[in-house]
Formats: sequence, C-alpha cells, structure tokens
Amino acid sequence: MQPMDAWIETVKAVLASPEYGLGGLFAASFLSATLLPLGSEAVLYGLLAVNPSLLWPALLTATVGNTLGGAVTWWMGRGAEQMYEQMTTPSSLHGRGRRWLARFGPRACLLSWLPVVGDPLCAVAGWMKLPFWPCLFYMAVGKWARYMTITTVFLMR
Repeated sequence: MQPMDAWIETVKAVLASPEYGLGGLFAASFLSATLLPLGSEAVLYGLLAVNPSLLWPALLTATVGNTLGGAVTWWMGRGAEQMYEQMTTPSSLHGRGRRWLARFGPRACLLSWLPVVGDPLCAVAGWMKLPFWPCLFYMAVGKWARYMTITTVFLMR
C-alpha cells in the first residue's frame, strides 16, 4: 500500500468513529464560523461518506459548532465596537450600517450561513449591539437550514 493510500485509510477510519469524527466536525464547524477562512462542508461530506448512520448527530454537531462559532464572532464584534467607540467618532458608513441592521434586527443573522459575508455579519451584529440571544437563535436556524440543504444535495447524488 502506498503511503498516501495508508494515510487516506487512516483518515477514513478516524472519521468513521463517532467520537473522533463528530469531534472533528464540531471543531471544523466552529472554526469555519469565525473569521478564519475555513469550511466545514468537506468534513461533513467525509463523515457521512464513511458513516452514513451518523446523519442526524452530524447535522446537530455541525449546526451547534457553527452556531457557537458565530456567537464567538458576535462577541468579537461587540468588543471591537467598544474599542472603536473609545478611539474614534462614528462615520456616515457606520450610520448606514446601523440603519440597515436596525431595519432587519436579529433576523439579519439568518444570513450568517452565506459564504464570505455570513461570518462578518455576525461580527457586525455584535458591533451594532443587536440582542445576543435572538441573534444566536437566528444564526442557529440559518445554519441548520444550510447544513440540511448541503446534506440533502449530498445524499441525492
């Protein structure tokens, strides 16, 4: 067996075990919801490819990890806003962003699943001091819908 084949088999064995596969999925989902440029979809695909019986635990794990990562990003935005307010005066861009988010409120966090803009949206929600618990709820709903869609597409192929 080639070294690469052996490595792939080892990774598949780890992903197939619920205690390691779900932990890795949680970590990938959590980190991908922060401002780090990561994704958790490949880990979800890999886990379900080698152990399809983990469908519901994997969806729940990915959603919880991604939502908690979004919560951390919300708090990062809140802290950044507090530092910014101490150092500067608000700009017109700041006012426009505040008006847009005031219009949608925590419901804007439904879009936290979007690539590129979703994670910064969580930070901006914290920055704009939107209420934490409603934001967390809408993040969870949006992220659950995203993982359900991704998994449905995966299972249909």
